[in-house]
Amino acid sequence: MATINNFEDLEIWKLARDICKDIFVVINYSAFRKDFGLVRQINDSSGSIMDNIAEGFEREGNKEFVQFLSVSKGSCGECRSQLVRALDRHYITEEEFNTIYAKLTDEGVKIKNFMNYLKNSNMKGYKYK
Repeated sequence: MATINNFEDLEIWKLARDICKDIFVVINYSAFRKDFGLVRQINDSSGSIMDNIAEGFEREGNKEFVQFLSVSKGSCGECRSQLVRALDRHYITEEEFNTIYAKLTDEGVKIKNFMNYLKNSNMKGYKYK
């Protein structure tokens, strides 16, 4: 695997950023933005996906990185659940739901695969050499 020097270069971070952008679009719909609690929750959980990837990467050790990726993966599930509520409340269309939900599902799988890679890697980061 190629050496990655910045979290911004990680495919999982790029996808998380894309998900955040999608969520930002839908939470600004007039009906949706009036549901302050759900807007805050779904905005926070989508941001948590990318933020925990970044924070874990910056810790420079695989053990901590895997721990932060686990939080990030959990945030994917949380965001999916909140997206279902948005659909049930008719804030978003079925098409928007399906598109974002698929990205969140894909992201969860990619994070899990990356966690497995890090757990099995001989490269442990400078903190664990």
